[in-house]
Amino acid sequence: MRLTYLLALATSVSMPALAAAQDMSVPQGSAATNTDDEEELGGALGSDAVIGNEIIVTGRSVLPGAVDTPYEPIQTFEESDIAAYGASSIAELLDAISPQTGSGRGRGGGRPVMLVNGLRITSWREMRNIPPEAIRQMQVLPEEVALQFGYSADQRVVNLILKDNFAAGTGAGEYNRPTRGGYDNYELETGIFSVSGPRRYNLSAKLTETSMLTEDERGIAREPGEMPTVAGDPDPRRFRSLAGDESELEINGTVTQGLGEGGMNGQITGNLAYTRTVTNSLSGLDTFTLSDGAGNSEIRTYDDPLARRVSTDLFEGGLGYNRQIDGWQLSITGDGAYTDTATRVDRRRDTSAIEADALAGNIDIAGALPELPGPGVDFARNRTLALTSLATLSGRPVSLPAGDASLTLKAGYDYSRTLSDDTRSEFDTVRLTRGDVSAGLNLALPLTSRNNYFLDAIGDLSLNLGAGINHLSDFGTLTNWTAGLSWSPTETLTLQATYLGEEAAPTLSQLGSPQIVNYNVSVYDFTNSTTALVTATSGGNPDLLKEKRRDIKLSANWQLPFLDRSNLVLEYFRNRSDNVSQSFPLLTPAIEAAFPDRVTRDQNGSLIAIDQRPVTFDKVSSSNVRWGFNISGSLGANEPSSAGAPARAQNSEARRGPGRPGGGRNFDPARFEAIKAALCTEGQEPDLSALPEPMLARLRKEDGSIDKERLAAMRERICNSDGPPSRAGGAAAPASPPPARRGPPGGRWNLSLYHTWRLSEDVRIGPNSPVLDQLSGESLAAGGTPRHSIEAEGGFFLNGNGARLKGEWSAPAHVNGTGAPGSSDLRFGSTFVLDLRIFVDLGGKESLVQKMPFLKGSRLSFTVDNILDSRQKVTNAGGEIPIAYQRGYRDPQGRVIGIDFRKLF
Repeated sequence: MRLTYLLALATSVSMPALAAAQDMSVPQGSAATNTDDEEELGGALGSDAVIGNEIIVTGRSVLPGAVDTPYEPIQTFEESDIAAYGASSIAELLDAISPQTGSGRGRGGGRPVMLVNGLRITSWREMRNIPPEAIRQMQVLPEEVALQFGYSADQRVVNLILKDNFAAGTGAGEYNRPTRGGYDNYELETGIFSVSGPRRYNLSAKLTETSMLTEDERGIAREPGEMPTVAGDPDPRRFRSLAGDESELEINGTVTQGLGEGGMNGQITGNLAYTRTVTNSLSGLDTFTLSDGAGNSEIRTYDDPLARRVSTDLFEGGLGYNRQIDGWQLSITGDGAYTDTATRVDRRRDTSAIEADALAGNIDIAGALPELPGPGVDFARNRTLALTSLATLSGRPVSLPAGDASLTLKAGYDYSRTLSDDTRSEFDTVRLTRGDVSAGLNLALPLTSRNNYFLDAIGDLSLNLGAGINHLSDFGTLTNWTAGLSWSPTETLTLQATYLGEEAAPTLSQLGSPQIVNYNVSVYDFTNSTTALVTATSGGNPDLLKEKRRDIKLSANWQLPFLDRSNLVLEYFRNRSDNVSQSFPLLTPAIEAAFPDRVTRDQNGSLIAIDQRPVTFDKVSSSNVRWGFNISGSLGANEPSSAGAPARAQNSEARRGPGRPGGGRNFDPARFEAIKAALCTEGQEPDLSALPEPMLARLRKEDGSIDKERLAAMRERICNSDGPPSRAGGAAAPASPPPARRGPPGGRWNLSLYHTWRLSEDVRIGPNSPVLDQLSGESLAAGGTPRHSIEAEGGFFLNGNGARLKGEWSAPAHVNGTGAPGSSDLRFGSTFVLDLRIFVDLGGKESLVQKMPFLKGSRLSFTVDNILDSRQKVTNAGGEIPIAYQRGYRDPQGRVIGIDFRKLF
């Protein structure tokens, strides 16, 4: 879309552009001398260009593929910023910037919503193996932007803008080992990635191997009654794993193809992946007690460990389609996954016959044990099929005085099915299914605008409204809605307020898993301060209720007036929920009082049975403040971001979007040279895929084909030009070198720090129950809730080499005991984990490459996870560490040192 404001410039004497026009002494009534392709080139370069005697004011996004949204990005990363992290994959890059991509809302989890070139993708698989070197720019956007793409607003959004042309093969190897020893981990990975305009493909394979870590290798202490008392009997700690050995193979392939000439008819994406994972773990030895008639006893063990093997085959596939239709963006994605998990678990031996013989004096309780055949194994198999589909249609249906309204419509259908078999259960195959039909809309309305001169004294103010509905085949209908305001009183400050109301259903397993009765289950009884062997019932609970959520988010994003691409972020979150489905919590007196029908005691008050099926809490509420800053700067001779403009100006352009008034900027000479190379390289056909959308739209006929005469005229003007049009005012723009790549002279540094302050974490179990303050130790689960936590990351990158530090700290927390004799409070100490990554660009060492040409394009990295070997300390009131909370349990690995070699071909 292109907007020309000649009439406004001629009639409004208050506009600064008019004064500039008068200074140029443009003759009144002169005929326009520009051609459409010149005008379109000005728009493609994002300039306020002077062509002939006209001033052409055009507007567009900073880069093709940027997200058009009224919300200010949390952070924008240019090529030099991305190179400064030394990441080998998108997954590593996202992990490195987790302080910026993490959400404080407390509803979602895992990675942020991912976009590629401003478009929704089929799944994470589609882009997880893209080399970071292929990224031209990366935007981190707030949770509200997810609504524009059909997602819920519980996770931040990351948009990757890829380079127009890039091709590389990668090979990498990584080895990791704890300084305390015990196990090894290595990874081998290879891949091919290519992008050429609307066409790209990505093929990759990865093998990961990790050995087992046992309790013996970490010096874990056990209760005296759990260790053998006869010399020569094996130590069960050698056969109880803290981390199992694991082998994983991943194969992944993605192809994206533009449709029509130059990709003008949209694009289609296909993805296929297979993952095979095998894990082996040990659960110790068969341990039992032999007693003779004289009252003597010995604890004995057999040397055959109790093993568990889990193998998983995961087949995944996705299909996506994106196309512009009369100014509307249509996106259709479908994704499917079939998971087949098989579990093999050794049964315990029945030692009752041996115990009877010992008591009768038939065998020596400290002598050789008789042969006892193994009791066999139990098998369990779970097969899960998950299919998801979503279609969204986004466009600008109406123009308002403050700008264009933006509308997103969505509709989708999800299906899930689970089949479970278990020889330990008395039930046959258990089948659970759920279908989910969904629909919704999101509407963004600009209310005031500085750029459109409509109530511009207020600044930029926009309203966001959304609503949706889900109908679940096994549960019923759920609704959700959202309302939000975004206000930018200045170019550098953005304030946001969002209110979300939604309903949620329990999971399939929480509702319909089969009821299974397990005998002799060890449960701690807080009432009697004893450990009891009880009959425990697990499974689903069909009586769970619909959860109702009401969340508030308030935030401010201030672009700092110093340094480059630096900002301050402040966020407040308040969550309120009714009828929350939870797994059955720790059996405290408060829980027993709230669910008396779940607990069975004998006439002496001893605990004999417990129903551990999921429960519904009456109310759960929390609130927290999260604030942080991102600061960065240049080192040496490295250039600033792509157009040399401050990030806040770029972000402002991105929010205005294509076709918005006032969106013009100074042109990018590097962009012009790329366009010229695509059209004017001798001996090659014009590469239309490298042209910006405005130029392609000008070349397109009504039937979608390319107008050859128009293309020839455009080539003649551009190929014979020494440079792009001048800026408004006629001054020539300074030359700008190409964007920085890995290994050039100069570099960058950055620091990001975020602090979360939890103001409240309250639970009311039942309507007549007291409110439990989890921040004050009234916890429903072991672990406690810290009031404060800090995330930080930072480092530098210079001449292809760099160093990164990432740290996470959590304040101490505690869990109250019951006050009964023998019960004790537990204190969970603070945690501080600091990770280091140092990388060296071997390919940038010319003298080294001359001696060893293989090192061209290679990088060597050294990593140290948990540099301080920090592990949480848990103590009771007497300062003792309980057996169950030994440091080896809290963090079995400790400090881990790794080396990583990667080569880009």
